[in-house]
Order: sequence, then structure tokens, then C-alpha cells
Amino acid sequence: MLKRKDGFTGERCIVLPKMIIEMEKQDPLVSSLYITDIGYYPVANFHYREREDPIEQNVLIYCVEGTGWYQIGQGKRQDVGANQYFILPAGIPHRYASSENHPWTIYWIHFCGNHASYYAEGAATPQSITPAMNSRINDRNHLFEDIYFTLANGYTRENLRYSSSLLHYYLASMRYLGQYRSREIHQKNKEKVAENEIVNASVHFMKENLEKKISLQQMAQYTGYSSSHFSMLFKKETGHSPLNYFNLLKIQYACQLLSSTNMKINQISFKVGIDDSFYFSRLFTKLMGMSPKDYRLHIQEK
Repeated sequence: MLKRKDGFTGERCIVLPKMIIEMEKQDPLVSSLYITDIGYYPVANFHYREREDPIEQNVLIYCVEGTGWYQIGQGKRQDVGANQYFILPAGIPHRYASSENHPWTIYWIHFCGNHASYYAEGAATPQSITPAMNSRINDRNHLFEDIYFTLANGYTRENLRYSSSLLHYYLASMRYLGQYRSREIHQKNKEKVAENEIVNASVHFMKENLEKKISLQQMAQYTGYSSSHFSMLFKKETGHSPLNYFNLLKIQYACQLLSSTNMKINQISFKVGIDDSFYFSRLFTKLMGMSPKDYRLHIQEK
């Protein structure tokens, strides 16, 4: 079987130079928790990594779609699915891979520091982040992008300190999942929720899953209604079918990425959950009246 460490279509990664890592170690505001490598691998076909010689970093892998597996030392092989993460502890050999039939899409971070082992504790087994009305999954993904964007903008002392602070929050959003989600807890009983609140909840669900493919049945299941009844309620409130509205949100997100990042068109396509970049360009042109490339030029000229 073909095995690849990297080189996936739409991938992004940053490997910090050794000199910069030494700066992080020496800075008292950063040394407690800092990043050495960070990346995003969409649909990572044939992804396989084995480290027989232990590394000093902890490795966070957050699977948002697809499946894979990992093994720590001589321990049991663990299977991982969508909306699960794990942390490979520093100093122990490990290996991991995406599945052949449904390769994973992952966010990953290598991190060190005095507080690193605290965040890694208890996460050697798969930890689930189940989508729900209060899940704030998209908020967390935006947080990752903030970290990545900050480091991509250069290794100034301020950027390193800011990325370290964001990493604390990012890891805490996983370790203290209940507290992270509490801001969005919906107290009302589902049977008593008004029609417009059902639509608001489903839109929230869409926004939490912009990077995925979500079917009408999944949307309806989330609200507790049949697909036909949910579609009727949604179109009554918004004037759009659920799937058309989901596409509008995806393109809106793509516009933000085109204007605020240097990501390539195919990377943005993967980022909004569309594997076919040609289809993404056609959809974007249909909804925005111009191609993604022209939109970026238009924004830059303003």
C-alpha cells in the first residue's frame, strides 16, 4: 500500500525553524505552551506516519471528517472517526494513518512547553466532540485559523506570544468541552421551540459544519423533524431550500477566505467542504456573479 507523510491536495502546514523554537523556549510568556509545527490535511489519501524514535513534542490530531487509526508504543490500535481528536504524548514511539476507504481530514498541531503534558493528559484515547446546537465547532475551527494565520504572518515576538495564548484557549476548548459550550446552551424544550427558532438552530448547525458535506436528512435529524416538514419550515422562514442556503453560507465563508487569506482556490474549496474545485468555481460564479479569482482581484482593487 502507498504511504505518504504529506503532499495532499489542499494541504497547509508550517514548520517553525529551530532558531524560532529556541526563541519560544526562552520567552517566559511562551515557554509554558508553544507550537513547533501546525497544519491541515484534507482528505489525506494514504496518509501514514511512524516515529520509532520518540519526539519531544505532543501531537494533537483532530479529525473532522473521514476515519483513521493510531497506536502509541506497543499499546492497542485505536480507531478514530469524524469529530474526534487524540493527543500523542511526547517521548513515546507512535504511528498513525488514514483509512483506505474513507481517508480522514485533520487539523494537527505539534506542541511543547511546561503545560503541554497537562493538556495531553487523558487524551491518549479518542475524545469525541459531538455536533449539537451548542457545539461551537466552527468557532474552534476559526480559532485554529487564527493561530495558523498569525504564524504564517511571521515569527515576531508578538506573533509567537499571541499564538501561544490562542493555543491555550484552543486546547482548553477541548479539555473543558462543557464550559466551552455552555455559552450556547439552549434551555428550551424542543417541543416548545417556535418555528423560527428551529430555523435559527439549523442555520447554526450549518455554520458549525461549513467544512463538511451535510445532507438534508442530517439537517432534519438535528432538528427532530422529518426531511419534508423541515424543508417546508425552512423555506417558509428563509425563502430558500436548506441545501441552497447551506451553499450560500459556504460561498459567504469562501468570500471571507478569499479576502483575508492567501489560500489557493483549491484550498478554499476543500476548506468549505467541496472536494471538486471546478464545481466550487462554478457554484461561486453562479451565486456571486464572478469567479473566485475575479472576486479576489476585485477585493484587492478596492
